[in-house]
Amino acid sequence: MTEPCRCNWANPKNPLYIAYHDEEWGVPNHDEVRLFEMLNLEGAQAGLSWETILNKREGYRQAFANWDAETVARYDDAKVAELLANPAIVRNRLKVAAAINNAKAYLRLRESGLTLDSYLWAYVEGQPIQNAFADYRHAPTKTAISDQISKDLAKRGFKFVGSTIIYAYMQASGLVNDHAVSCFRYQQVKDLRA
Repeated sequence: MTEPCRCNWANPKNPLYIAYHDEEWGVPNHDEVRLFEMLNLEGAQAGLSWETILNKREGYRQAFANWDAETVARYDDAKVAELLANPAIVRNRLKVAAAINNAKAYLRLRESGLTLDSYLWAYVEGQPIQNAFADYRHAPTKTAISDQISKDLAKRGFKFVGSTIIYAYMQASGLVNDHAVSCFRYQQVKDLRA
C-alpha cells in the first residue's frame, strides 16, 4: 500500500509522529486540557526536537496529573525534586518550573473570565488562518499574531511563550493550517474550518 503524501517533517519511522501529523497537527482545537497541555509541551520543546517531546508525551501526562491545572499549580518543592528525577520528561528545572507557573497563570486567566479557547481563538476571529505553502519550510517561524499572543501571555505571567513557541502552538492547535498543499491533510484540515 502506498503511503499518502505528508508534510516532510513527519518522521515516517515513528508511529507517534505519523499519528500526530495525521490526526492532530493543524486540527482546530477547542479542548481546554489539550490547549493547556500543548502550551506546556511546546515550551518544553524549546531547544529540542518535537519528536523528543512526542516520545515523552505520556510521561508528561502522568507527571503533570493529565494536565489538570489546579493540581499542577499546587506542586511543591518535593514534587519538583521528584519531577527533576523523572526520566519520562525533560528534566530541566526552568521548564518544570514554567509548567507549574503556567498552571497558576492559567487559573488566573480563568478567574478573569477567559478560557484558553476563547482567549486564543479571538486572535483569529474564531477561524483558522489558511496558508498555502508548497513546502513546510516556507512557513514562517513567527508572525505578527504570534508576537501579540506571546507578549500578552508573558504579561499575564506565562513562561516559555516566545513568539516562535507560540507560532508552533498555533500550528499544533489548528489556529493556522500550515500543512503543505501537497500533503493529504491540507484540504482535509482546511475543510474543518466550516
